[in-house]
Amino acid sequence: MRVLGIETSCDETGVAVYDTDRGLLAHALYTQIALHAEYGGVVPELASRDHVRKLLPLVRQVLAEAGLRQDQLDGVAYTAGPGLVGALMVGAAAGRALAWALDLPAIGVHHMEGHLLAPLLEDPGLAPPFVALLVSGGHTQLVEVAAIGDYRLLGETLDDAAGEAFDKTAKMMGLAYPGGPELARLAEAGQPGRYTFSRPMTDRPGLDFSFSGLKTQVLLAWQASDRTPETRADIARGFEDAVVETLAIKCGRALDQTGARTLVVAGGVGANVRLRARLQALAAKRGGRACFPRPEFCTDNGAMIAFAGALRLQAGQQADAAVTVAPRWDMATLPAV
Repeated sequence: MRVLGIETSCDETGVAVYDTDRGLLAHALYTQIALHAEYGGVVPELASRDHVRKLLPLVRQVLAEAGLRQDQLDGVAYTAGPGLVGALMVGAAAGRALAWALDLPAIGVHHMEGHLLAPLLEDPGLAPPFVALLVSGGHTQLVEVAAIGDYRLLGETLDDAAGEAFDKTAKMMGLAYPGGPELARLAEAGQPGRYTFSRPMTDRPGLDFSFSGLKTQVLLAWQASDRTPETRADIARGFEDAVVETLAIKCGRALDQTGARTLVVAGGVGANVRLRARLQALAAKRGGRACFPRPEFCTDNGAMIAFAGALRLQAGQQADAAVTVAPRWDMATLPAV
């Protein structure tokens, strides 16, 4: 089954074709970083308009790279939520229209399920049950995965997501947009231990997260510092170490609570090198493993949507002809596959 996947939930336009027999055939991604940089953050209306401009050329490009005509597709999958409503509508409308014109089944995919399943794209031996850490600019969640479509939320952030905290901390330290990756690169030059920040909510039971207080600690340290390049790097390292260790402590608790041996990590922050190393060590110490998608599939992309959509379409699930999106959508409400 050859499925076209469309991702337009925020500020990246992703398109891919996934074949259930041959794997990923082609994918392409256009990022709007340059468009939003002068505003220091995503402007929803500009994001929607740019998806309109870029989506159909990307569809044509991906089909050409896959060596397929439109009439050789067997299904269409598109991100239906959560995300920015205008951006979601662009992908949903295009996906539904294409499916209607070609008389194909179509399905709206949950954006976070796409991230959760992304590590399975290139690791066919990976299968539930496992614990998933979904960590991005908009989400920080721990999810128990009993089966595909059978999800139980274990804990989530009560305020800023980890990626959001990275971006906001970088911005207050004067780093370029998007700040998260810039801060991580700066932290590589930082001296560990010079600045030590708290590991939020690790001094009490539970699997929820909170990063707003950590962000405030860093702000106060930055304001009181000499603001030299060396100090900036040391503060960045202290912040990154605090986030990584907090995530690791909570992941360890989740593995212990569920009895799972496999930890799946997905979302933009999952590309962080120090986080990957720390969680791999944590899982190995427990006799299990930590699984990550390759870095290009940690951020929003069409491949994860094509893959997640293919699993559901292959199971006989599909959406009706209405163009509907869900800017807020609880993943626990998804049907099992």
